[in-house]
Amino acid sequence: MTAIEARGLRKSYGKFVALDGINLRVEEGRILGLIGPNGAGKSTALNAALGLTAFEGSLSVLGRNPWTERDSLMTDVCFIADVAVLPRWMKVSQAVDYVAGVHPRFDRAKAEALLAKTAIRPNSRVRQLSKGMVTQLHLALVMSIDARLLVLDEPTLGLDIIYRKQFYDSLLNDYFDKSRTIIVTTHQVEEIEHILTDVVFIDRGRILLDSAMDAVAERYAELMVTPENLAAARALRPIHERQVFGRGVLLFADVDRGTLSALGEVRTPSLADLFVAIVGGAAHQGAAA
Repeated sequence: MTAIEARGLRKSYGKFVALDGINLRVEEGRILGLIGPNGAGKSTALNAALGLTAFEGSLSVLGRNPWTERDSLMTDVCFIADVAVLPRWMKVSQAVDYVAGVHPRFDRAKAEALLAKTAIRPNSRVRQLSKGMVTQLHLALVMSIDARLLVLDEPTLGLDIIYRKQFYDSLLNDYFDKSRTIIVTTHQVEEIEHILTDVVFIDRGRILLDSAMDAVAERYAELMVTPENLAAARALRPIHERQVFGRGVLLFADVDRGTLSALGEVRTPSLADLFVAIVGGAAHQGAAA
């Protein structure tokens, strides 16, 4: 089943085009990383999928139009925004009570188990919690809802590295069961790379890469060469080049790894390096134009 399908999705604010006719298909049971710089259109795309903003084109989320069928859709969707907003006067226990009262698929026992792994106490008020603890509380509440689609917009913003790792481990071990679909945006690309099944690079409202992670590993290769092999490597038309400790590091698409290995050390590029090559290269070409 297709979880999300967009065709010609477009959104503009006056003369500013936030989404420029994008096409996207996300199958059920996938974990998609939506990666892009600030202002790329990530949040606009998520807002359209969540029924929070009108749009042009075609968009179906879990078989529903999110703009006209939002009430029905949100019984199957959970969303964590980049800024956790909870009433500052509310106690932690009251927050749990509230979500239990309004969402039929909320698992109180699971929420309490997640909170037990933190330093958050049930009688604490939100205003007494640190920014990171508020985020922890928000995550515990949302991850305790049995949703078919989980949308995470910078979910670990403000958390230290230990809890960020715990969160993603919990996401895989306690939440994801291959029937749910997860979409996550973050600027900390290296922290989610290992959990993704698919990745989309978006910039200036356009999709520059849409691929399964397995296909990324097959298609792209990074080559580290010594100066004497640099000219031969450049002749193979890399899509990006940088220098590391006096050696050239070149990134290639659709070039035989055997050919590259004759020139130096070959490895699969990190998602962050691939992002810089593809999005940075597109930005450079746009500036030149």
